[in-house]
Amino acid sequence: MLIALGVVLALLAALLYVNLGTGERRVTEEIPHLYPVDDPQFFRAMGMLLGPGIVQGNRVDALHNGDAIFPAMLEAIRGARQTVLFETFIYWSGEIGDEFADALSERARAGVKVHVLMDWLGCLKVDDELVDQMKDAGVEVHRFHPLRWYNLGRINNRTHRKLLIVDGRIGFTGGVGIAPPWTGHAQDEDHWRDSHFRVEGPVVAQMQGVMLSNWSKATGRILHGPDYFPTLREVGSQPAQMFHSSPSGGSESMQLMYLIAITAAVKTIDMSSAYFVPDEMARIALVAALKRGVRVRVITPGKHTDQKSVRRASRALWGDLLKAGVEIYEYRHTMYHCKMMMVDGMMSSVGSTNFDPRSFHLNDEANLNVYDRGFTARLTEVFEADIQRSKRITLEMWQDRPRLEKIRERATALLSPML
Repeated sequence: MLIALGVVLALLAALLYVNLGTGERRVTEEIPHLYPVDDPQFFRAMGMLLGPGIVQGNRVDALHNGDAIFPAMLEAIRGARQTVLFETFIYWSGEIGDEFADALSERARAGVKVHVLMDWLGCLKVDDELVDQMKDAGVEVHRFHPLRWYNLGRINNRTHRKLLIVDGRIGFTGGVGIAPPWTGHAQDEDHWRDSHFRVEGPVVAQMQGVMLSNWSKATGRILHGPDYFPTLREVGSQPAQMFHSSPSGGSESMQLMYLIAITAAVKTIDMSSAYFVPDEMARIALVAALKRGVRVRVITPGKHTDQKSVRRASRALWGDLLKAGVEIYEYRHTMYHCKMMMVDGMMSSVGSTNFDPRSFHLNDEANLNVYDRGFTARLTEVFEADIQRSKRITLEMWQDRPRLEKIRERATALLSPML
C-alpha cells in the first residue's frame, strides 16, 4: 500500500514539474538601457532578435467593449468568402455564443472553409450541442490540449490567444472571450471592460501564421495556399508585427519583448493588465525605468475580479513598486480585462498577454505590436478615461491594509508561478 502511494505521489510530482517548467533558461540578469524606442536599434531588436519582422502599411482600429467589438467580428465572419480561422481561450454557451455559432455555421454551409480552435479548459462552459451544430454545418472544430492521458504533461499549457482571421485579409485580436461578461459596454459589474483590435494589411499574414501554428499542433494538418495567405497590399501607414510565444517554442520571448520595451522607455509606460503579477525581473525593470525618470502607470482590477487569488498575489508584490513611484490604479466599476502597454507615446502592444508568470511562461499568447504615434495617442486617451474610473492606491494605503489581508496576500504570492 505504501509503495503504491509512493508511486502515485511521485507521478503527481513529476506531472507538476513538467507542467510548471518550460525547459528553457529564464532571464535572470537586468537588461541594460542602451537605446530609446525611437532608435533604429530598438526596431532591430524587436524585429530581428525577438520576433517576426516589423512590416509596413497596416491599419489597426481599436474597439472598446462588447457593443463595439462583437458586431465588427460578426460582420467580418458573415462577409467571408474563402476562409475563417478562429482561435479562442473562452467560448461559453449563451446568446453571444449562439450568434457566433450561427455565423460560422452559415459560412461553412456556403462553402467557406471555417476552422475553430477552442482551448479545452477555457471552453468547458460551451454546450456539446452548440459544437455539434457547427460541426454538422461543416465547421472544423478542435480542442487545444484536451484532457487525455497523452496530454497530461501539457495540461497546464493553455492557448490563451484570441485570434480571428477572415479570408487572410482581416484580423482581430485582443482580450475578449465569446461569453456573456464581454457583452454590453462595461455598464455594470456583470459586463466587463475590455478592448479588441481590427487589423488590415501585411501583418495579417503574421496573425494567420500564429493561428495556423497551433492548428497544426492540434490537428497534425498544415493549412496553406492563396485562400489562407493571399497577396496583401498596404492599406495604412502603421508599422506592426504579430508577436507570439509558447512553452513548446520561445516561451520566454513574450516576457523578453516586454522587458526590452520597458528598458528602452525614457518618458512614459502605461500598462493595462487584467492580471498584474510582476516577477522579480519585471519589478527590477520597472524600478530601473522610474530611476531614469520614466512615469509608470498601471491599471488593474479592483474588487470586481474573476480571480481573487491573482489579485491577492498581485497586491503582495506592490511594495517596491509603490516606493519607487509606480502609480497603481484599481478599476472600480466592473472587471477590468484589458491587456495593453504603451511606451513613450510611440509603441503599443495589445493582445492576450497578461503581465504575470502564466502568460510569460505557461500559456500560448499573441500580441500585436504597433509602432505609431497616432495609434498610441488614441490608446492613451482611452487609458486616461479608464484612470478616471479607477482608484489610485498609494504607498500609505498599501501599508495600512489589515494584517490578515497582508498574510493572505503573502501566502497567495508564493503560488504566483501557478496562477
